[in-house]
Amino acid sequence: MEKKRCLWPGEDALMIQYHDEEWGIPVHEDRKLFEFLVLDAFQAGLSWRTVLYKRPAFRKAFANFDAKKVASFDDAKIESLMQDAGIIRNRLKINATVTNAQLFLEVQKEFGSFDKYIWQFTNGKTVNNKLKDQRNIPAYSPESDAMSADLRKRGFKFAGTTICYAFMQAAGMVNDHLTSCFLHKR
Repeated sequence: MEKKRCLWPGEDALMIQYHDEEWGIPVHEDRKLFEFLVLDAFQAGLSWRTVLYKRPAFRKAFANFDAKKVASFDDAKIESLMQDAGIIRNRLKINATVTNAQLFLEVQKEFGSFDKYIWQFTNGKTVNNKLKDQRNIPAYSPESDAMSADLRKRGFKFAGTTICYAFMQAAGMVNDHLTSCFLHKR
């Protein structure tokens, strides 16, 4: 019997794998949280599918999402990334990634971990939305509004409420699996 899942992965094998193995699973490891922060920023204006297919190249380009290494990227490294056809070559997003890595390290220093900081926006728990229809999946929430405002106050770039909400979905801070999806109760 075939598993019933959310509609958005369609028939795409990589999207299905991401849906089944990552999306909505609570993440508490700082490197993975940084990865989602970077990838969701690059997603702005694009589809998640585009970013997902380029993720291996992003991992290579951004030092396997080691925030300390990314924070030290200089102009020469940024120029080399602008020539990397494997990633999305958007100078604003690349520069924002370096800035965000530096700020990520500051947050880690202040809170002990980025995990401790970021999960405060959902009181340390997954917000369990009980959605029956894909059309009801929100693009933002009061929690993503608060997260966005705080990140932006700290200087983070590409940290609008919609990007923050996508991050929250990826990191399992919200459960937007449809109630009909076999993963909703996970």
